[in-house]
Amino acid sequence: MNAAQFAELLGLAAIWGASFLFMRAGASEFGPVALAFVRTSGALLFLLPLVVWRGEAGALRRHWRALLGVGLANSALPFLCFSYAALTIPAAMLSIFNATTPLMGAVIAWVWLKDRMTPVRALGLAIGFAGVVWLVWTRSAPALRQGVDLQALLPMLACLVATLGYGFSASFTKRYLAGVPAGASAAGSQVAASVVLAVPAVLAWPAQAPSSAAWTSALLLAVLCTGVAYVIFFRLIARIGPARAIAVTYLIPVFAALWGFLFLGEHLSLDMVLGGAVILLGTALTTGVLRWPGARRAQA
Repeated sequence: MNAAQFAELLGLAAIWGASFLFMRAGASEFGPVALAFVRTSGALLFLLPLVVWRGEAGALRRHWRALLGVGLANSALPFLCFSYAALTIPAAMLSIFNATTPLMGAVIAWVWLKDRMTPVRALGLAIGFAGVVWLVWTRSAPALRQGVDLQALLPMLACLVATLGYGFSASFTKRYLAGVPAGASAAGSQVAASVVLAVPAVLAWPAQAPSSAAWTSALLLAVLCTGVAYVIFFRLIARIGPARAIAVTYLIPVFAALWGFLFLGEHLSLDMVLGGAVILLGTALTTGVLRWPGARRAQA
């Protein structure tokens, strides 16, 4: 990875870290369903002309069934879940939960695609999920002492459902969309997600018109954090490979915490720092970014 590619990686992490800030800013006025629809439809309007210009529009027609599945799992469901969670969860914590995506992807690939599960990957999964359980417990324990409080628990479960959708879509894409141009996959998934969310968004559209600030956040979420970010991410995958490109996962919480502190006045708590560190450690072991001492020599 050269200096320019590393700069792109940092830029992508900064953009995706800001996505949680924009969700926090827009969810309260739009509501989760309407915000998710604005995000997918705005990204669609940005990506579709690029696909047509590149001559990849035919791939949308040939693979529409698979693109529908990706649109549901990789856009409609996670965007909706994270928008719901953003009503109550700080941006930094949203990004920490998002960092469990490679863990979900590894489990699904192991079960569905029979990917090899080494002892180090298994250890990474155990560590990562232990961090998730501990973080959820520390966040919800005060409310649970007075009985089961779904209002405190559901936003965190929604984040995990979202990352499960991301993890599933990775294996689904590998199995059913191999060889399809990345831009066509990105645009097609936004078409499918927008179609699925259109009617629910109309029914759930806010009675009071969202403010200009909320609209700005929603459009930045759509164009910058979805459309532009997809272009950068797929370009990085092509140039430096998926293993290095996935390293963006570890940088996103840093930027999310920074933007949340600067623009929303959010502060990191000790349990968020420790839980996030444990989750990132497990994810790094699972994806092979961090290797067990001696594993490199043994492989050689």
